[in-house]
Amino acid sequence: MTRLLALAAALVASLVFTGLSMAQEPLRVDVTRGNLDPLPIALPDFAGESEEALSRGSDITRVVTNDLASSGLFAPIDPAAYIEDIENIDLRPRFSDWRVIDASALLVGSVTIQDDGRLVVAFRLWDTRLEEQLLGLQYRTAPENWRRVAHKVADAVYQRLTGEEGYFNTRIVYVAEGRGIEGEPLRQLAIMDQDGANPSFLTDRSYMALLPNYSPNSQEITYVSFLEGQATTYLYDLETGRQEALFSSAMRSAGLDPDGQSLSARFSPDGESLAVSVETRSGHDIHLYDLRTRSLDRLTQHPADDVEPSFSPDGERIVFSSSRGGGSQLYTMNRDGSDVQRITFGNGRYTTPVWSPRGDLIAFTKQSGGTFSLGVVRADGSGIERILFEGYFVDTPAWSPNGRVLLFTRGEPRTDGTRYEIWSVDLAGFNLRRLATGGMASDPAWSPLIE
Repeated sequence: MTRLLALAAALVASLVFTGLSMAQEPLRVDVTRGNLDPLPIALPDFAGESEEALSRGSDITRVVTNDLASSGLFAPIDPAAYIEDIENIDLRPRFSDWRVIDASALLVGSVTIQDDGRLVVAFRLWDTRLEEQLLGLQYRTAPENWRRVAHKVADAVYQRLTGEEGYFNTRIVYVAEGRGIEGEPLRQLAIMDQDGANPSFLTDRSYMALLPNYSPNSQEITYVSFLEGQATTYLYDLETGRQEALFSSAMRSAGLDPDGQSLSARFSPDGESLAVSVETRSGHDIHLYDLRTRSLDRLTQHPADDVEPSFSPDGERIVFSSSRGGGSQLYTMNRDGSDVQRITFGNGRYTTPVWSPRGDLIAFTKQSGGTFSLGVVRADGSGIERILFEGYFVDTPAWSPNGRVLLFTRGEPRTDGTRYEIWSVDLAGFNLRRLATGGMASDPAWSPLIE
């Protein structure tokens, strides 16, 4: 179709849309349907008055486009199809030009570089059918933070069109896996933006690091290190790099063996406590560790192993896995250890429970009949569990801040051993994607949204 015919078709389409606009509902993406029928959206490069501003605008557009596409809920339209050239975002677009290429939403933006070098990034989100602006915002930031601003733009668009908070302006801590000179396994902590950008290592290869978990303020993590063959929990300050071994003195004051293992610890929602499984003479029990007083209180006392605690988002309940029923199943209890309730009853071993930030679901991994599964179950144990992924090896689920996406460790057999990678899947069981970690990786931990 020639450009003239396209414009003529757009004119006819605009007349039809004018007659229907009063009956149409505002744009809304159904997040419960996964990547079925993703919303077509046009994202022309952000405008700018200089070559530097235009270049940065193109960079920001690319990051926003990739963020939205990665969710599986949006289908960015090929820029080659665009008819209108957006140069001034303060003018109303020619909506017919965007409807003719089936763009339901249109994001336009601009980048201005101030005299002091700071960036002003402004954008508008339009509903092309109703010809209405859905959102208009601007951010002012230091030039090196342009990528962070791009993620914030994507979060704003995601929230306006889905009604839920986004998860793009976040970071992920994980375990980078490798092999030493003699083939020995190497595991060190690494951190990156959720889209794989800005990767760096937090620990070196001189010792093994596993199972990181984020604090609610995004500034600290816990992780498990094996020094002298002993599993010890550490607190790591991401701003200063300071590390502190936890629990030894608290275990001694609580009458426990300070040389006993302390496994993966998770923060309470207020960041003031940790739930941790500590080795006792009879096995492993769940304890509550007060980060202010450095005191350790025992919550469970059972001959079976109680491990892998995770707080509910209101901090009132804790989920954990336990073999007290004969095989590993999931249980919940009050944060003081009372009112223990079993919530899974299926075949197989249920492990690695993590409470959703939304509070309604608990993610888990399960091993049954030689197959590993990633699934979710209602927090009260009612209903039927849903399996989101099955594979050769599945472990360590981690929720996105909005509770709509799960990261997990996926292992696949290779001739030289199992290859571990981090994958994501949405809560509907769609949009399975591998994270760009640049090599073997495991044990993801997803930060809260960064302000």
